[in-house]
Amino acid sequence: MNPKSSGKSPWDSFTNGLFVFPAMGMFLIFSVYPLYKVIDLSFFHWDGISNGTLKFAGFANYIEILSRDGVWWLSMRNATVITLLALVLQNALALALAWIVDRDIKAGQIYRTIFFLPPILSGIVVGLIWNWIYMGDFGLLNHVLNQVGLGSFARAWLADPRTALSALAVIHMWKGFGWGFIILLAGLQGIPRELYESARVDGASEWRIFWKITVPLMIPVFILVSVLTVLGTMQIYDLVVSTTGGGPGYHTEVPMTRIIAKMLGLARFGYACALGIVFGLILLALSLIQMQISKRVRAH
Repeated sequence: MNPKSSGKSPWDSFTNGLFVFPAMGMFLIFSVYPLYKVIDLSFFHWDGISNGTLKFAGFANYIEILSRDGVWWLSMRNATVITLLALVLQNALALALAWIVDRDIKAGQIYRTIFFLPPILSGIVVGLIWNWIYMGDFGLLNHVLNQVGLGSFARAWLADPRTALSALAVIHMWKGFGWGFIILLAGLQGIPRELYESARVDGASEWRIFWKITVPLMIPVFILVSVLTVLGTMQIYDLVVSTTGGGPGYHTEVPMTRIIAKMLGLARFGYACALGIVFGLILLALSLIQMQISKRVRAH
């Protein structure tokens, strides 16, 4: 269809396009160009300060990541552990709470607000609060354990290598379950009530209704929540900084703390850029895998 047949002149099309230019300009300046620079710098050795230290390294940074940086792959393992726990426990809690609230319980609106509060809190604030809960000498958790006669289990939860990663995962799951709760609740409320009523008339139990009606219809929502959980958890940063800082040792080191430590702490900006590229490719691969799984599940 040409401009004359549509009733629009070339000038109208041009003026309409002007509204797109600011957004495109911001996208190019703040997304495309930084990505280009990160890729470019990943092939150099640079301290991030002096241009005189900018030395071409070729693939040396990537070779070091793949063959010699054991801490990087340890950070990936730690992030994977937290992600798996979040996928199972965090989303199971979110689904259970969403299912309960969806059943038109009293004060349902209040519960929705309460459950959505943790995700909107600052990660630094949440970390400080949980630092106090997990504190070894005066922590709330150890106090409760002592009161109920389980004082032998008390410890400095975030400073003990045996419990630090699990304790950090609990903090992350507590802060993040609200996002899954809201999305899953929206999915549950989109299921026609007539399906439930017909199943009950036929004598189906609540458990059978859940598995035969709710779960199949919620599969697209489950996949969406799982994708967001993986991408969000793998990029965890502020909670780690405000609680363990990656310690004790490297027991709670995660990819984002490793990248920023290399960039700021050790002044290896080129290597940090290479880590960022590798990490981005890993997240992209995970996203594509989950999308393929989603397509196959929907096809069946």
